[in-house]
Amino acid sequence: MRDLGWDGYLNARDLGGLPTSLSTTGSTLFGRVARGPRRELLTETGWQDARRWGLGAIVDLRCAYEVGARDGDPDVAPETCASVTVVSAPTEDHDDAEFRAVCFPILDSPLYWRHNWRIQPELVRDALTAIATAPSGVLVHCSAGRDRTGMVSALLLSNAGVSPEDVAADYAESVRAMVGAQTHSPTADRQAGWQAEEVASWIAQTGPIVADIASDPDGAFAAIGADADLRNRLRSLLTQ
Repeated sequence: MRDLGWDGYLNARDLGGLPTSLSTTGSTLFGRVARGPRRELLTETGWQDARRWGLGAIVDLRCAYEVGARDGDPDVAPETCASVTVVSAPTEDHDDAEFRAVCFPILDSPLYWRHNWRIQPELVRDALTAIATAPSGVLVHCSAGRDRTGMVSALLLSNAGVSPEDVAADYAESVRAMVGAQTHSPTADRQAGWQAEEVASWIAQTGPIVADIASDPDGAFAAIGADADLRNRLRSLLTQ
């Protein structure tokens, strides 16, 4: 039941339903945080689906130049999404020379996550703060909903006490979901053209990386500069 069947919107999942000892229900809570790709893929019906889920806010992790409708996107009336709070919280500054040199070659791999919060910790921290302070029913998205969204989801889930193995499995679901997908993003996605064998090989390579990151949420949040209050608010969002 974690998969969200919002019309037009592939790779969308609720972060609820994952086992954790930190919740009295035994798992992360449904209806609090969802993850997905660029919101411009939602159709009119998809927006209605999202509202029924309880969508109250969107935290957009993309850079400014990535935002907006593109050829191939569904036509949606402006008033359809006008009532939803949208917060721009890019996790990357592509004008940063060090970020470009270090991260651009590996932007579709979780290998870049630690570099992101080493080089630009304030951006990742601001995105997490936006999630913690947003109205209830938060959709977190980037372009494909796999890499930046995967990074933030891994931080949220590991902080909520979800096992590293389950965090890695959640990332793998997004890798599988986006194969062959057309997101109309301004940047090309090499994984869109992969075959099953390439997908399996990639998950085998990257799963341990995600699990390793998720095994040390204390280290990750310290590197980002997140204080105890922010961590507690994010944890409560998924567990209380």
